[in-house]
Amino acid sequence: MSLPTLRTARLNLRPLAQHNRDDIIDLDSDPQVMKYVHRGRPLTRVEADQDHQERLSASRQVPGLGYWAGYLDDTFIGWAALSPIQSNSGTFNAQKAEIGYRISPRFWRRGYAKEMARELLRYGFEELGLLEVVGQTMAVNEASRATMKACGMQHVRTLYIEFEDPIPGSEDGEVEYAITREEWLELQLHSK
Repeated sequence: MSLPTLRTARLNLRPLAQHNRDDIIDLDSDPQVMKYVHRGRPLTRVEADQDHQERLSASRQVPGLGYWAGYLDDTFIGWAALSPIQSNSGTFNAQKAEIGYRISPRFWRRGYAKEMARELLRYGFEELGLLEVVGQTMAVNEASRATMKACGMQHVRTLYIEFEDPIPGSEDGEVEYAITREEWLELQLHSK
Protein backbone atom coordinates (compact mmCIF):
# COMPACT_ATOMS: atom_id res chain seq x y z
CA MET A 1 0.00 0.00 0.00
CA SER A 2 1.58 3.25 -1.09
CA LEU A 3 0.92 6.37 0.91
CA PRO A 4 -2.06 8.41 -0.28
CA THR A 5 -2.07 12.14 -0.90
CA LEU A 6 -4.11 13.73 1.90
CA ARG A 7 -5.80 17.13 1.88
CA THR A 8 -6.83 19.59 4.55
CA ALA A 9 -8.65 22.90 4.19
CA ARG A 10 -5.39 24.65 3.30
CA LEU A 11 -2.74 22.02 2.67
CA ASN A 12 -1.83 19.07 0.49
CA LEU A 13 0.09 16.26 2.17
CA ARG A 14 1.99 14.34 -0.48
CA PRO A 15 4.00 11.21 0.27
CA LEU A 16 7.57 12.27 1.04
CA ALA A 17 9.75 11.41 -1.95
CA GLN A 18 13.32 11.52 -3.13
CA HIS A 19 12.63 14.82 -4.95
CA ASN A 20 12.01 16.45 -1.52
CA ARG A 21 15.71 16.01 -0.65
CA ASP A 22 16.68 19.67 -1.12
CA ASP A 23 13.61 20.85 0.81
CA ILE A 24 14.58 18.57 3.69
CA ILE A 25 18.20 19.71 3.63
CA ASP A 26 17.03 23.36 3.81
CA LEU A 27 14.64 22.55 6.66
CA ASP A 28 17.19 20.55 8.66
CA SER A 29 19.88 23.22 8.25
CA ASP A 30 17.76 25.81 10.10
CA PRO A 31 18.87 26.27 13.75
CA GLN A 32 15.34 27.20 14.86
CA VAL A 33 13.86 24.04 13.36
CA MET A 34 16.49 21.80 14.92
CA LYS A 35 16.53 23.41 18.38
CA TYR A 36 14.81 20.44 20.06
CA VAL A 37 15.98 17.54 17.87
CA HIS A 38 19.22 15.93 16.68
CA ARG A 39 21.44 17.26 19.46
CA GLY A 40 19.89 20.72 19.09
CA ARG A 41 21.96 21.81 16.13
CA PRO A 42 21.40 22.13 12.38
CA LEU A 43 22.33 19.10 10.33
CA THR A 44 25.02 19.10 7.69
CA ARG A 45 23.96 18.34 4.11
CA VAL A 46 25.22 14.77 4.51
CA GLU A 47 23.38 14.28 7.82
CA ALA A 48 20.16 15.79 6.45
CA ASP A 49 20.33 13.59 3.36
CA GLN A 50 20.88 10.50 5.54
CA ASP A 51 17.94 11.54 7.75
CA HIS A 52 15.81 11.93 4.60
CA GLN A 53 16.79 8.47 3.35
CA GLU A 54 15.87 6.98 6.75
CA ARG A 55 12.41 8.59 6.54
CA LEU A 56 11.90 7.19 3.04
CA SER A 57 12.95 3.75 4.30
CA ALA A 58 10.60 3.99 7.30
CA SER A 59 7.75 4.70 4.89
CA ARG A 60 8.20 1.21 3.46
CA GLN A 61 8.05 -0.72 6.75
CA VAL A 62 4.30 -0.80 7.50
CA PRO A 63 1.71 -0.32 4.75
CA GLY A 64 0.01 3.06 5.07
CA LEU A 65 2.44 4.53 7.59
CA GLY A 66 5.18 6.99 6.76
CA TYR A 67 6.03 10.60 6.04
CA TRP A 68 4.29 13.32 4.06
CA ALA A 69 5.57 16.57 2.60
CA GLY A 70 3.26 19.46 3.44
CA TYR A 71 2.45 21.96 0.69
CA LEU A 72 0.63 25.28 0.79
CA ASP A 73 -0.34 25.56 -2.87
CA ASP A 74 2.98 24.48 -4.42
CA THR A 75 5.21 25.71 -1.60
CA PHE A 76 6.87 23.13 0.65
CA ILE A 77 6.26 24.09 4.30
CA GLY A 78 7.62 21.02 6.10
CA TRP A 79 6.75 17.41 6.78
CA ALA A 80 4.42 15.42 8.98
CA ALA A 81 4.62 11.78 9.97
CA LEU A 82 2.50 8.93 11.07
CA SER A 83 5.49 6.66 11.38
CA PRO A 84 5.87 3.03 12.34
CA ILE A 85 7.19 2.19 15.79
CA GLN A 86 9.89 -0.45 15.97
CA SER A 87 10.08 -2.71 19.01
CA ASN A 88 13.33 -3.74 20.69
CA SER A 89 13.09 -7.04 18.82
CA GLY A 90 13.04 -5.19 15.48
CA THR A 91 9.40 -5.82 14.58
CA PHE A 92 6.93 -3.08 13.69
CA ASN A 93 3.51 -2.61 15.28
CA ALA A 94 0.87 -2.13 12.59
CA GLN A 95 -1.74 -0.89 15.08
CA LYS A 96 0.24 1.88 16.75
CA ALA A 97 2.10 4.81 15.21
CA GLU A 98 4.06 7.88 16.21
CA ILE A 99 3.01 11.33 15.06
CA GLY A 100 5.53 14.03 14.27
CA TYR A 101 5.99 17.23 12.28
CA ARG A 102 8.68 19.69 11.32
CA ILE A 103 7.81 23.03 9.72
CA SER A 104 9.83 25.92 8.33
CA PRO A 105 9.81 28.89 10.75
CA ARG A 106 8.32 31.20 8.13
CA PHE A 107 5.14 29.10 8.43
CA TRP A 108 5.04 28.85 12.23
CA ARG A 109 2.09 30.07 14.30
CA ARG A 110 -0.47 29.60 11.54
CA GLY A 111 -1.90 26.28 12.71
CA TYR A 112 -0.33 24.19 9.93
CA ALA A 113 1.25 21.61 12.26
CA LYS A 114 -2.10 21.11 13.98
CA GLU A 115 -3.88 20.88 10.62
CA MET A 116 -1.45 18.23 9.34
CA ALA A 117 -1.51 16.29 12.61
CA ARG A 118 -5.32 16.24 12.77
CA GLU A 119 -5.51 14.93 9.21
CA LEU A 120 -2.98 12.21 9.96
CA LEU A 121 -4.93 11.18 13.07
CA ARG A 122 -8.11 11.00 10.98
CA TYR A 123 -6.35 8.94 8.33
CA GLY A 124 -4.73 6.65 10.90
CA PHE A 125 -7.86 5.93 12.88
CA GLU A 126 -10.46 5.95 10.07
CA GLU A 127 -8.56 4.46 7.16
CA LEU A 128 -5.83 2.36 8.77
CA GLY A 129 -7.73 1.26 11.86
CA LEU A 130 -4.89 2.20 14.21
CA LEU A 131 -5.57 1.61 17.89
CA GLU A 132 -3.24 4.28 19.29
CA VAL A 133 -1.06 7.19 18.20
CA VAL A 134 1.73 8.56 20.37
CA GLY A 135 4.02 11.58 20.11
CA GLN A 136 7.13 12.68 21.96
CA THR A 137 8.98 15.94 22.37
CA MET A 138 11.19 17.70 24.87
CA ALA A 139 9.22 19.01 27.85
CA VAL A 140 10.45 22.53 27.04
CA ASN A 141 9.09 22.41 23.48
CA GLU A 142 5.85 24.21 24.27
CA ALA A 143 4.79 24.64 20.62
CA SER A 144 4.93 20.91 19.89
CA ARG A 145 3.17 20.09 23.14
CA ALA A 146 0.42 22.61 22.31
CA THR A 147 -0.07 21.00 18.91
CA MET A 148 -0.52 17.55 20.43
CA LYS A 149 -2.94 18.91 23.05
CA ALA A 150 -4.93 20.71 20.33
CA CYS A 151 -5.30 17.36 18.57
CA GLY A 152 -6.81 15.78 21.69
CA MET A 153 -3.68 13.93 22.75
CA GLN A 154 -3.06 13.59 26.48
CA HIS A 155 0.22 13.71 28.36
CA VAL A 156 0.92 10.17 29.58
CA ARG A 157 4.44 10.33 30.97
CA THR A 158 7.69 12.22 31.28
CA LEU A 159 10.90 10.36 30.57
CA TYR A 160 14.29 11.41 31.90
CA ILE A 161 17.01 10.25 29.57
CA GLU A 162 20.70 10.80 30.04
CA PHE A 163 22.29 12.05 26.84
CA GLU A 164 25.97 12.07 26.01
CA ASP A 165 25.65 15.58 24.58
CA PRO A 166 22.43 16.99 26.12
CA ILE A 167 20.39 19.73 24.48
CA PRO A 168 19.63 22.70 26.76
CA GLY A 169 16.33 21.89 28.44
CA SER A 170 16.77 18.12 28.27
CA GLU A 171 17.11 18.07 32.06
CA ASP A 172 13.33 18.73 32.13
CA GLY A 173 12.75 15.44 30.31
CA GLU A 174 10.97 14.12 27.26
CA VAL A 175 7.18 14.05 27.32
CA GLU A 176 4.97 11.49 25.68
CA TYR A 177 1.42 12.18 24.55
CA ALA A 178 -1.08 9.62 23.29
CA ILE A 179 -4.58 9.21 21.95
CA THR A 180 -6.48 5.98 21.37
CA ARG A 181 -8.92 5.31 18.59
CA GLU A 182 -11.81 5.34 21.09
CA GLU A 183 -10.71 8.69 22.51
CA TRP A 184 -10.39 10.13 19.02
CA LEU A 185 -13.85 8.85 18.03
CA GLU A 186 -15.33 10.39 21.18
CA LEU A 187 -13.76 13.75 20.28
CA GLN A 188 -15.29 13.54 16.79
CA LEU A 189 -18.76 13.01 18.27
CA HIS A 190 -18.43 16.12 20.44
CA SER A 191 -16.97 18.32 17.71
CA LYS A 192 -20.05 18.03 15.46
